[in-house]
Amino acid sequence: MARIPIFLMGLVVIWAALAEAEYMIYKDATKPLNSRIKDLMSRMTLEEKIGQMTQIERGVASAEVMKDYFIGSVLSGGGSVPSKQASAETWINMVNELQKGALSTRLGIPMIYGIDAVHGHNNVYKATIFPHNVGLGATRDPNLVKRIGAATALEVRATGIPYVFAPCIAVCRDPRWGRCYESYSEDPKLVQAMTEIVSGLQGDIPANSSKGVPFVAGKTKVAACAKHYVGDGGTTKGINENNTQISRHGLLSIHMPGYYNSIIKGVSTVMVSYSSWNGVKMHANRDMVTGFLKNILRFKGFVISDWEGIDRITSPPHANYSYSIQAGISAGIDMIMVPNNYKEFIDGLTSHVKNKVIPMSRIDDAVTRILRVKFTMGLFENPLADNSLVNELGSQEHRELAREAVRKSLVLLKNGESAAEPLLPLPKKATKILVAGSHADNLGYQCGGWTIEWQGLGGNNLTSGTTILTAIKNTVDPSTEVVYKENPDADFVKSNNFSYAIVVVGEPPYAETFGDSLNLTISEPGPSTIQNVCGTVKCVTVIISGRPVVIQPYVSLMDALVAAWLPGSEGQGVADALFGDYGFTGTLSRTWFKTVDQLPMNIGDQHYDPLFPFGFGLSTKPTKTI
Repeated sequence: MARIPIFLMGLVVIWAALAEAEYMIYKDATKPLNSRIKDLMSRMTLEEKIGQMTQIERGVASAEVMKDYFIGSVLSGGGSVPSKQASAETWINMVNELQKGALSTRLGIPMIYGIDAVHGHNNVYKATIFPHNVGLGATRDPNLVKRIGAATALEVRATGIPYVFAPCIAVCRDPRWGRCYESYSEDPKLVQAMTEIVSGLQGDIPANSSKGVPFVAGKTKVAACAKHYVGDGGTTKGINENNTQISRHGLLSIHMPGYYNSIIKGVSTVMVSYSSWNGVKMHANRDMVTGFLKNILRFKGFVISDWEGIDRITSPPHANYSYSIQAGISAGIDMIMVPNNYKEFIDGLTSHVKNKVIPMSRIDDAVTRILRVKFTMGLFENPLADNSLVNELGSQEHRELAREAVRKSLVLLKNGESAAEPLLPLPKKATKILVAGSHADNLGYQCGGWTIEWQGLGGNNLTSGTTILTAIKNTVDPSTEVVYKENPDADFVKSNNFSYAIVVVGEPPYAETFGDSLNLTISEPGPSTIQNVCGTVKCVTVIISGRPVVIQPYVSLMDALVAAWLPGSEGQGVADALFGDYGFTGTLSRTWFKTVDQLPMNIGDQHYDPLFPFGFGLSTKPTKTI
């Protein structure tokens, strides 16, 4: 038998060792999920683990930062874009540039990029803007919401982003809250039904899946985020980020049901609320985050903070950041939306672990959950986006879906003085009609907050879409003269011999705390427009608002009244119903109060005395009116 030289044997041993070293279980997609997580966790340093727990804003991110700090996630805040009117390709290039930084680290763990897509891909120029949730609740159509989730996922993926901070499953119990339009309803059962959007965004969870395990069905779907856990819609007087005073039974029966369903559907992440429950900040509430969400509900995805959420554990915010880190991480938050001062966060958390203030087991729980979501959604196999979906952004098919959602969300509150004399549907053929009001020809106003900019914008040059005025002109007979005057005086209305008028008024755009309102009035000149027009000629008033507003003083002046909520980019859906191409079918997902003194007032309350009750909505039949 020939002898193998010793130096060759040595080479064989070295080669075998190298082959063994190169094979990493976590990189092998054929291996079981838990084996991949365990293998990767065993290789990670504390520095790498803490990097995974850190989410930073794109404004402070770069490929170098991703690499040097092992950053696990990046986000776009409201209105934070790579460039004004950025194309899908520009978004993809930005996300991939950051991703390459993450992949260049020792272990090559991909980062996850997140964005608020709360009514379509709302930060992005030319994306389809769907009605806000308050309108979708009025459709009573979970399948529609699921289809909107699927369309939104495609548009988000079109820009290279795999994670959205949606849906908001708040149960808004007081319309004075500036986020009320982000809530489907005051009724927990209706909110629960609308969690179908999770399946639209992520895909339907396989039948044999364990409950509570995150699920994302590939490259046309996104990881979703149920928010804001828990009780965000129940704060005193609707004050944003404030205190929800309610019994444990009340919290679980009113504010929790949407989470049960979202978790069953495999929601990947849950975002913690800025608000407090009975004086305890949710961001520091270990009983609710670890005890209830993780242990009792067996949620296996990751828990993320809100924007600077741990900072606000103290008052004033950031007053004792070391304590905030300890309280937030100890409560069970896995990923911190820092979003700017990431070095301070990383240093503070590292110090807490080294000084045994926070146990390593808590860090391992957090990172295990983050990696579980990343592996599940295929980020390790497909970390970089390509241009294959760019044509999905603002596609005609999605705009048609949004238009369908608009017309199904409209609620007809009044139609003539009696059923025998309805005003709607309006005749398309008329000599001359008046369109009036601040919201009739204002795309930004009809989209509301969280559109291109965080607070929303006024005007018609923010993105592409159809204003209600344009929709009316598209719909009436070519022989009908359409006169538009934003705020006509009564003399103008009288002297023009109009066949009828359409008045479109409401709230200006707002988001979060900026929308908190104790009076809920329609902004001027809305009320004077209603009086000048509806006091003079037959009129239908269309209210554009994120919630019920004070209209009782004006209802008697109007012949017809439509609640259109915040319909988004496809104003044609409003004209579809006004002129009878489709019937009105929407019903109130919120109680419409008489006066703000009645608030809070929700269905089932003893003092329930609404102007229009929960579930109210007149219907019309489609007609081929000429």
